[in-house]
Amino acid sequence: MDTRFLKSLLAVIETGSIAAAARKENLTAAAVSQRIKALENTLDCQLLTRIGHTAKPTDDCLRILPRLKKVALEVEKIWYDLDATGLSGKLNIGVVSSVLSGLLPRSIQYLAIHTPNLLLKIVPGSSQELYQKLIAQQLDLAIVISPTFELPKVVSEQRLFSEPLCLISYAKYASVEHALNNNLYIQYDKHSWGGAIAYRYVEQIKKSYDFKVNTLCEIDSLESIVLMVKQNMGVSLIPNWEGLDSLAPTVEKIEITESIYARNITLLSHRQSGKDKLIAAFEQALWQSIM
Repeated sequence: MDTRFLKSLLAVIETGSIAAAARKENLTAAAVSQRIKALENTLDCQLLTRIGHTAKPTDDCLRILPRLKKVALEVEKIWYDLDATGLSGKLNIGVVSSVLSGLLPRSIQYLAIHTPNLLLKIVPGSSQELYQKLIAQQLDLAIVISPTFELPKVVSEQRLFSEPLCLISYAKYASVEHALNNNLYIQYDKHSWGGAIAYRYVEQIKKSYDFKVNTLCEIDSLESIVLMVKQNMGVSLIPNWEGLDSLAPTVEKIEITESIYARNITLLSHRQSGKDKLIAAFEQALWQSIM
């Protein structure tokens, strides 16, 4: 069995189509289809069900999928085992967007000097998306907003730092309630892990001061929210993350001092990744970058 063909099958299952898998692997769709067909001939079973432009694993494929993933992972590790230090290999790391512009570049720079044989594949996304990928072992690590639920035993968590909630506005206001009562509100998506924190604070403000918040829109993009506030489209409550000042240095801020409304950034890792030394090297780079 050619493990390259196995990698293509896993790419199809992950992306949901032959075409998407081909783009991911930098191959033609015909080449990916041929690889899948070769695997089906070798295993003497149908592996995919094709419906329109989509492709889904068959019941036979689902039964052997955990073992196929283990085979692909073990083959990948063979090359890294040749490095006696154990610091050669690839880490798949999910990162929320606000960390991409601050902490992560400094960590990558540190690793380039101290662990040059460590290859990082960075996957941006929301905390919820990245957590699901970590559980599915599509990621080895994820830098996300700290979950509010109990984590399964296969997931390890390390708190990195906290970001206080703050109100941002085009003009200066004496208080949060004054700003909210006199402007349209750009809402950080309440269904996102970070947005849920801002939503709780706004609900508390509304009860305490008995007024209605006029919402302009709801969006899960801190960068977009800041740009809208910068254009005087409204005010918003978002975490005071590292890149905020460089993105919009003229935006006014009122920081919320209560720690219960702070956004905690955490590092999640999968205990069964088999990449303990590489994960430890990445963790060290993070702490060096935070200090």
